Amino acid sequence: MHFRVTLKIIGMLLMAFSASMLPSLVIALSLPSDGSAWTFGISFCITFIAGFLIWLPFSKQNKVLRTRDGFVIVVMFWTILGLFGALPFYFSTPLSTLNTNWSYVDSLFESISGLTTTGATVITQLDSLPKSLLFYRQFLQWFGGMGIIVLAVAILPMLGIGGAQLYRAETPGPVKDSKLTPRITETAKQLWYIYLTLTVTCALAYWFAGMSAFDAITHSFSTVAIGGFSTHDASLGYFNSAAIETIAIIFMLLAAVNFALHFHTARTIRQRHYKASLLHYWKDEELRFFLSAIVTVCLITVGTLWLTNNMSFDDSFRQGVFEVVSIATTTGFATADFSQWPAMLSFLLLTAAFMGGCAGSTAGGMKVVRVLILLKQGLREIKRLIHPNAIIHVKLGSNPIPDRVAEAVWGFFSVYALVFIIMMIALLGTGLDHVTAWSAVGATLNNLGPGLGDVALNYGDINTTAKWILCFSMLLGRLEVFTLLVLFTPMFWRD
Repeated sequence: MHFRVTLKIIGMLLMAFSASMLPSLVIALSLPSDGSAWTFGISFCITFIAGFLIWLPFSKQNKVLRTRDGFVIVVMFWTILGLFGALPFYFSTPLSTLNTNWSYVDSLFESISGLTTTGATVITQLDSLPKSLLFYRQFLQWFGGMGIIVLAVAILPMLGIGGAQLYRAETPGPVKDSKLTPRITETAKQLWYIYLTLTVTCALAYWFAGMSAFDAITHSFSTVAIGGFSTHDASLGYFNSAAIETIAIIFMLLAAVNFALHFHTARTIRQRHYKASLLHYWKDEELRFFLSAIVTVCLITVGTLWLTNNMSFDDSFRQGVFEVVSIATTTGFATADFSQWPAMLSFLLLTAAFMGGCAGSTAGGMKVVRVLILLKQGLREIKRLIHPNAIIHVKLGSNPIPDRVAEAVWGFFSVYALVFIIMMIALLGTGLDHVTAWSAVGATLNNLGPGLGDVALNYGDINTTAKWILCFSMLLGRLEVFTLLVLFTPMFWRD
């Protein structure tokens, strides 16, 4: 383990992260009534100086990173980032005034929720908060979606440090070694361009649909990052606009698609192969399965609301489709309180969030490809009961899945389920009821946000111990469990 190089990298990245507070500082200075200039000024100074002091003693250290170093950097970076990202929330006078008993734990919860794109919040009265703080909150999600990792992967090679280990440790999905281009730096840049393009396009669409420029930009951050934070307590329901909801649905789905498919589209368009740029989406079995699942849950939800909830078909369709896409993609935007719907629907939507989006997307959950492989594995076992001597392969498309990958998926599922059970028991031990504990762990582990029971609207009223547990749950979900848990094994630290 190269701890000195690891600390050097953490210091550099922490200094870079301090720049995320500067846009909010500019907003606070440009709006005399905002009153948060000191908050962001002191937070920026503390974060930058801390990063500098961590970097300085090891500034001359240069060694090639190993895979284990990459895991340590990823986990340390997300943890430290959450700790320092909480400073603007902690120092905010309006926030502590509007939310009684505001503490550092609440600030840390909000920071980690933003960075992990979970969207769970402990803040109430969002409409009364300064614009600078609202912008920072949304910007955290945009960074967490893909920006931080892509920037880190792109910057590290320029500093003479290989970024491939970091990429493999962070990239979601069961297959970690696939690259879109031969060079990891070029891969990072291409992902960054796609992410930025989607964000700008989404912001313009929101603006044309009637949002203010501020709301359009901030909501595009949380939409493309699949985060779910909003600048209003009523979330997207504040705007009461079918056009805005349609735009949100489109971009939530786009952000939940494997970014490798978007990369292929951009490349084929540059080569003027316009037909091929769209056909490859339909050829992807994971995407077909994902869309099929979304449509199925939409049909069940809309039909149930229409038949049993005394709603018109138009309202059932509008609210049902939006909530299904929002919850199933682990975004967490709201136009209705789905916790007040029939219990079957609430449970169905939260269960859909366990699947989440496609591998290689900004979505949370276990990822669609893993669920698909699990189903195919189950079908293979049924076929083996009928034909014990047959050689049956699990395939994605026309390609057989190596047994090693299938075993890894089963291992991931087993650990995911075990972690869920342990954390739910821990929450029950803090005094939460069964519905609240189940939904809170599911919402945070899948990086979804809204839950049921006491966490249907926000997480502000649950106890402090539960908040600490859920902070850990959000980190586990963002790092896909193994990346974090591997650090707790003795074997990892042996030479």
